[in-house]
Amino acid sequence: MATLLHIDSSVLPGKASSSRSVAAAFLQAWREQHPQGTVIHRDLATDPVPHITAAGWSAGQTAPAERTPEQAAAFAVRVRLIEELETADAVLIGAPMHNFSVPSTLKAWLDNVLLPGRTSGESPSTRGLPVTVIASRGGSYAPGTPREGFEFVRNYLEAVLARTLGMDLDFIVPELTMAPRNPAMSELIPLYEASRQEAFEDATAKAKELAKRLAA
Repeated sequence: MATLLHIDSSVLPGKASSSRSVAAAFLQAWREQHPQGTVIHRDLATDPVPHITAAGWSAGQTAPAERTPEQAAAFAVRVRLIEELETADAVLIGAPMHNFSVPSTLKAWLDNVLLPGRTSGESPSTRGLPVTVIASRGGSYAPGTPREGFEFVRNYLEAVLARTLGMDLDFIVPELTMAPRNPAMSELIPLYEASRQEAFEDATAKAKELAKRLAA
């Protein structure tokens, strides 16, 4: 049966988080298709991985026999995360926009799993691995909007996940999530509600579609 690696990075818990809420809809549809499957959940907000250090980075360019104990220990953490990614059949990532970018905890995870010569390079071990990213955001950064130039989440994740790791990337984008909480955005609530509904529908549809593709 298929294994789904689920990465959460929102600082908000449960239903208070749009990315977590939409991910829950995806997971429900996924589990309906794979009742005997496995879901590996990493909540980077409650259990963050270490930010990459000089030892962890340099170990990847050092022969195993020549690594210091500090390098070996730091690299072992990276290898566990990389193997977890490599052995998954699909990946689901909650990536809310925090101050125009991804949460630092998600950046730390990506820094750990991006390893030249293994997960990146001419033949990345993660090539073709399907990954669905729920890129929620408080406003709108779509083409034609005033803040289009501040869209650093999708651009960054496309560069890392698709172009560098070679993964098969898909996005779900719930936007205007601050509208119900910010009086200045009250007139945008209908657009927020439409975006939220579309995100839930996309999550269910994409989970079912992906499940069928993996089962084929």
